[in-house]
Amino acid sequence: MSTENEVRKASEKFYAALNRMINGDAGPLVDIWAHSAAVTTMHPIGGREVGWDAVKGSFEEVARLSSDGRVELKNQFIQAAGDVAYEVGNEHGQLKVAGQQIAIEQRVTNIYRREAGVWKIVHHHTDVSPVMLDVISRVKAEK
Repeated sequence: MSTENEVRKASEKFYAALNRMINGDAGPLVDIWAHSAAVTTMHPIGGREVGWDAVKGSFEEVARLSSDGRVELKNQFIQAAGDVAYEVGNEHGQLKVAGQQIAIEQRVTNIYRREAGVWKIVHHHTDVSPVMLDVISRVKAEK
């Protein structure tokens, strides 16, 4: 299998796990992510998380508030060099956050690193979603 196809398979696993997360179950993300202090994410809810514990926590927070979601990657473009690869594209879909329906329409960059022969995601970056950011901010303020 070519490196590009290996990364494509890792991407498919990531998006399957991401779909589980936006339906309330962040657990499957554990398998596709590297667990180092160097992993990062910049979600549509704003901010930047650094390190596996922070990244995992951010996904768990969104999972607690999310339901009825579906996201898919369109216009995927993959480049790989050695044990590092990236993909860019557009995420499309919808979900409910704290009961509010939200459209997912954002650009995305994902970076993967091969660890012990397995491609793991080490960075996920999307455009900020003002609607999603507003809903999350309101939920936090109500606590």
